[in-house]
Amino acid sequence: MALPESISVEDFFNPPTRAGAMISPDGTRIAFLAPWRNRLNVWVQDIESDEPRCVTSDDVRSVHHFDWTDDPRWMIYLQDTNGDENWHIYRIDLEDPAGAPVNLTPYPGVIASPITDFENGKAVILMNRRDPQLFDVYELQIATGETSLLAQNPGRAFNWLSTDDGQLFATALTDDGHLDLSRWDDRTGSLQKITTFDGSDHPVGIHPLVLTPDGTGVWVGSSRGSDHTRLVRVDLATGDEVEVDSHPEFDLDHRGAVSPLMPQPLIQHRRTGELLGVRYLRERQVIHALDPYFADVLAELGKLSDGDIGRITSDEDGRRWVVNFVHDRDPHATYLYDHETGESRLLYRPFPHLDPGQLAPMQSVAITSRDGLTLHSYLTLPLGVEPTGLPLVLLVHGGPWFRDSWEYHPGVQLLANRGYAVLQVNFRGSLGFGSSFLKAAIGEFAGRMHDDLIDGVNWAVEQGYADPHRVAIMGGSYGGYAALVGVTFTPDVFAAAVDYVGVSDLANFMRTLPPVARPHLANNWHRYVGDPDDPEQLADMRARSPITRVDQIRTPLLVIQGANDVRVVQAESDNLVNALRARDVEVEYLVQSDEGHGAVNPENVIQMYRAIEAFLARHLGARE
Repeated sequence: MALPESISVEDFFNPPTRAGAMISPDGTRIAFLAPWRNRLNVWVQDIESDEPRCVTSDDVRSVHHFDWTDDPRWMIYLQDTNGDENWHIYRIDLEDPAGAPVNLTPYPGVIASPITDFENGKAVILMNRRDPQLFDVYELQIATGETSLLAQNPGRAFNWLSTDDGQLFATALTDDGHLDLSRWDDRTGSLQKITTFDGSDHPVGIHPLVLTPDGTGVWVGSSRGSDHTRLVRVDLATGDEVEVDSHPEFDLDHRGAVSPLMPQPLIQHRRTGELLGVRYLRERQVIHALDPYFADVLAELGKLSDGDIGRITSDEDGRRWVVNFVHDRDPHATYLYDHETGESRLLYRPFPHLDPGQLAPMQSVAITSRDGLTLHSYLTLPLGVEPTGLPLVLLVHGGPWFRDSWEYHPGVQLLANRGYAVLQVNFRGSLGFGSSFLKAAIGEFAGRMHDDLIDGVNWAVEQGYADPHRVAIMGGSYGGYAALVGVTFTPDVFAAAVDYVGVSDLANFMRTLPPVARPHLANNWHRYVGDPDDPEQLADMRARSPITRVDQIRTPLLVIQGANDVRVVQAESDNLVNALRARDVEVEYLVQSDEGHGAVNPENVIQMYRAIEAFLARHLGARE
């Protein structure tokens, strides 16, 4: 037996040929992302044509967020500057192919985000133009870029909602870290409480939080009275909560709370907004169809792929559907399906050069923690070699309020192609495994959260998959913090570590978060870790911070940092690296000058993974 042919880093991380397709409201065109000058830009083509045209021209940074409007002339997209996360809203004029996109929110240092669809020539948006810490609500005119203030944030309000007739609602943090769902009173300029949710159930905010089409209720992901997150309807007049749908074992799919590019838990009718389906997720996805017509559509879509349904859009009539599929080895194959004719066709495979048969399957595994929790995790084993005594990479997800899922992960596939087993542990605090599992992480940074990771390594060794002397830990953001905890609290476990934009000092991390994040710390970082303004809690945070234990590091370490990172600032990496170099400890340091909290430009992603590939080969002994 032998490993399959080596696949280059470039083949894994060059831009996809196409990605992110969405059908237009009238069903006549498809928009998607494709490379232009090695950056992803927006392209549009007629549904019956094979001749797309590029409608954006950003040769600095790839575009990822775009959408149709109800006017066939306009599209919009979001873009920041070199990863600074100051998102601006741009307008594309499809009737002027030579025209440049127009920045509708051209305010330096300001974040703009739409909270309604762009319809009837306008949208409701949020901007922190008045106060960097607070998002106010504005109406934006698409044709002119004119904005008018609708509501001035009274403080701690976020997740604003707007009905078609202009009523505003928001969630707001209370002093003790809970979440009030409130109505905006325009006469008094204040929020009037409707109901309150336990903040510890919602460290990244309430999700989903979607107005019902009639504007009298809101669909909410709630754990009230249950260990699992189910879908409820909250009456906006009374605050009464009624269950709409649930799964006996699974939570609602939480991934969309972290990124709008992830599958959203609610599938709605394009024109009416009525609820068609609800996603749940544990090892794999389950979709409950709540509409008979959509149930028929769903059954037909399921015949196209054995993957999970990812992004799904339809025209306003629900006739034509564009859907991509989440798969561990055939990433985001995208289809057009016509429910009236029953016809379907493959639009594209984003990475047609990759042979699914040469990629490694991702299997779900259940690991029992030392205190009895079930850790729903994923193991990827390299093809072509006996799965015994392998070098192992423990890959830790970020957040920590996120989760690993069954999906194509180019980094995992690169590692498997080089001969590594890859283990991804959903440690306590990961989203989607019940409220008690989530809250088991309170106070457990560098404690039982890390024990879960070590229990995963021990499991892989006991099963015979991993060589205990060739184990690396690697991750980004919280995963980078976990890698640093690994080499400071348990240095004997790991032969190498990779920290990507990771936290080294918990107190400094919280104090240097961007202004928009600081008013909302009470129900996540302060609740789960501590408040650095409290001397007793600060002492505990220091004890859990790798920067205070650098004298324990003897494991070879690679540190990678985006210079423009506003979440985990460069000082988090600089201070650690400087302290290690002062002690002559081996550490490699890569700073990417035009990236933020996660590399976007392909040359930077390729540079990063080349460094990781070479580093792990030196210290774990697999092939480069």
